Amino acid sequence: MDIVDSLQKAVVESLQALYSQYFTEKDFQVSQTKPEFTGDYTVVLFSLVKQLKKSPEELGDELGEQLVKNNDAFFSGYNVIKGFLNLIIRDSYLLKILQQNYSNIDYGKKALGDKKMMVEYSSPNTNKPLHLGHLRNNFLGWSVAEILKANGYDVIKTCVVNDRGIHICKSMLAWQLYADGATPASTHIKGDHFVGDYYVKFNDEFKKEVEALKEKGVDKEEAEKQAPIMQQTQKMLVDWEENKPEVKTLWKKMNTWVYEGFDITYKRIGSNFDRIYYESETYLLGRDIVKEGLLKKIFYNKEDGSVWVNLEAYKLDEKLVLRNDGTSVYITQDIGLAEQKFEEYKPDKSIYVIGDEQIHHMKVLKAICKKLGLPFADDIHHLSYGMVELPGGKMKSREGTVVDADDLVDEMIATSKKHTEELGKVKDFNEEELHDLFEIIGLGAMKFYLLRVDPKKKMVFNPEESIDFHGFTGPFVQYTFARIQSILRKVGFEQVARREKQVASGEKIVASGEKQVANSENLLLPLEKQLILILEQYAAVIEQAANELNPSVIANYVFHIAQTFNSFYTAHSIANAETNEKKQLRTCIAVMTGNIIKSAMQLLGIRVPDRM
Repeated sequence: MDIVDSLQKAVVESLQALYSQYFTEKDFQVSQTKPEFTGDYTVVLFSLVKQLKKSPEELGDELGEQLVKNNDAFFSGYNVIKGFLNLIIRDSYLLKILQQNYSNIDYGKKALGDKKMMVEYSSPNTNKPLHLGHLRNNFLGWSVAEILKANGYDVIKTCVVNDRGIHICKSMLAWQLYADGATPASTHIKGDHFVGDYYVKFNDEFKKEVEALKEKGVDKEEAEKQAPIMQQTQKMLVDWEENKPEVKTLWKKMNTWVYEGFDITYKRIGSNFDRIYYESETYLLGRDIVKEGLLKKIFYNKEDGSVWVNLEAYKLDEKLVLRNDGTSVYITQDIGLAEQKFEEYKPDKSIYVIGDEQIHHMKVLKAICKKLGLPFADDIHHLSYGMVELPGGKMKSREGTVVDADDLVDEMIATSKKHTEELGKVKDFNEEELHDLFEIIGLGAMKFYLLRVDPKKKMVFNPEESIDFHGFTGPFVQYTFARIQSILRKVGFEQVARREKQVASGEKIVASGEKQVANSENLLLPLEKQLILILEQYAAVIEQAANELNPSVIANYVFHIAQTFNSFYTAHSIANAETNEKKQLRTCIAVMTGNIIKSAMQLLGIRVPDRM
């Protein structure tokens, strides 16, 4: 039980003892005390005033006195200011928390429970490489999955690959027409980039043909239909659906090139999946569900034979679910895949990490599943996120203006190299260590910058700003961790790897002077106390991030820790502390700070270096 939970419990017990009425934690609010007031946590009293017919000041004094009297080991004092009861946590209580948890690398995390979550993210197309938008999606989905795991959920990470359709055929046809047998191996081009180049080539040629037809007097819409390259592509799609061997062979070959490229990128950015679904294997799903729904009159036919559903009861329009030729639309496939995922894994909640341009589509999916009475309908959750742009504006893949993921990663690593070398603190690193460090900093900067913003918000990604060692950035947090490790080496504390090995084996770690820390009668200095209070909140922060499906909660928290530690260390020496007791206390604070920074950054998919 963390401090806030213990405080709420104590307040409820004190209120019931004082006023012989029933209360719960929902009857009042608890928050951190504002810096301008004396105290650590504040109980907001206004919601109780009317019920108890007391003034805020009178209520605050009575409750404060009762809390301190009955919880002497917890509270050392209180004050009341205009309806706010500010409580002071006793130093010995915080020192006990520090002693019990400072060396626990899993502090704040919950044991695995029986609730199962499915998180679907990435969803690339096999006609082009991953790009900046995919990076936000991957980082968000992966981090949400890890945060849910840390909160005790059994998590399945899934990906749906869009590997069929007219857009895939465009790349295939362009390769047939213009590649002259070239391959990724013969051109030394990464597979997904190679195929993506032919997608751009298709659109370049398509534009030329449309313009030529327009010059002959054909209007634009008709020209786009008549363009020979488009007609060839549509025939290729029909041939694919009819399983023509030569088309299927080409499709498999080009998709293999793309998957090899994707795998390299996923490994580099630290993204992975437990189960991958392919649209070529799922696009026929859902049709039987629709036909069954038609018999039950959940769906209806229009005059042309197409099948529709009326969603007015869900404040949505009618929706097409089968074309008049019996073929599926995307929503039909999604219904079928949702059912397959449920049958395979029985998740308690299925989270779709998809951009906010699909909000309507996801509402329709959930509404149709509800109308069909499918058991998983209420457990579909759309984690929508805003699009990400570069300072130069929007990107268009068909025009070849997309900033692809590999190029951006390369740029981030190059930028991290430049900034790190400017600081001049890596002269004793060998070449392999430098390469690893630049990658840790570059990828960390990018992930932190993309995850520090609430997912619902659109954002602009500024590569240069993301790597500022003094701003609200990943490198600032990483540098703080490295600084802590340097301090611990100076004071002779166990190396991180040794400490982790001891904890994993269940061996108790005892730093010299630990008993002195636990039994200290000295008052904690303000920054010492502030840092312990923040560190103690980690479990609550993980829970909040899991409940909100929001990694920015973790990013903001770990940045706050790094800021506070740097203020603390600027004001108070560890190696040359005033007394040996203070040295041991601050060493334990530094160890716990380092552990939580590392743990929190891992939830964001970010590594932290021991040296920078």
